[in-house]
Amino acid sequence: MIGALAGKRVVNTRAQHQAAALDRLLEARGAIPLPYPCIAIVPPEDSRVLDAALRDAATGGCDWLILTSTNTVLVLSHRLEALGLSLQNVTGLSVVAVGPSTASLVQTLLGLEAQDVPDEYMAEALADRLQLAGGTRVLLPQSAIARSMLADALAAKGAVVQTVEAYQTVCGSGGADIPHLAADGQVDIIIFTSSSTVNYFLERFDGEGGNRNDLTGICMACIGPQTERTALDNGLAVSVMPASHTLSGLVTELETFYEKHGVS
Repeated sequence: MIGALAGKRVVNTRAQHQAAALDRLLEARGAIPLPYPCIAIVPPEDSRVLDAALRDAATGGCDWLILTSTNTVLVLSHRLEALGLSLQNVTGLSVVAVGPSTASLVQTLLGLEAQDVPDEYMAEALADRLQLAGGTRVLLPQSAIARSMLADALAAKGAVVQTVEAYQTVCGSGGADIPHLAADGQVDIIIFTSSSTVNYFLERFDGEGGNRNDLTGICMACIGPQTERTALDNGLAVSVMPASHTLSGLVTELETFYEKHGVS
């Protein structure tokens, strides 16, 4: 299907192992993805705390496992396999997976069915949605740079929350020469799917000789409000932020934006 995004050159800032899903959505609309991995996911320097938490969970030591990203699921799958453990058939364990992609991976890699699949990760809204009873034991594996908002919101509801570092988010590398392409006016859209992609995009762009003035006029698209806030705080003008905070919702909103504004 060719539409308003046909021929648009779109910077994909997702990690290399995550980029294909967005590329497919863009290519289906005739857009040209430009790879520029701005984040990479690496294991924690010391996995002993995570391993201990997984052993505890595998023996019924928690009531809820909250998984907020596909990255978390991938890391847990690897650690469980390394430890010879499984979370299948753990009595009383309920799973929350934020977003359908995360839920799908939970089923594929962990063999678990998510009891709740909220569309977006908004800390207070998620805590209100779960309505956990006081004393409920929650395991929350997350990135080393994750904010404490969700853990704090759950704890305020009376849950006993254990947060553990599942992975580190670091600056990515490789891909297209975006500073050069931006200087030549060869970039139409830059897509950000997390605050980390914003921060590390700017770190890469600046470090590779980019001139931020060359970003003026490029359409900035953010998957959700937190990502948008990070972009705005860094002086980027955001044109697109969908109501549905998914890759599909973001690309559809981009197409609507160009249809409405007729930007060439």
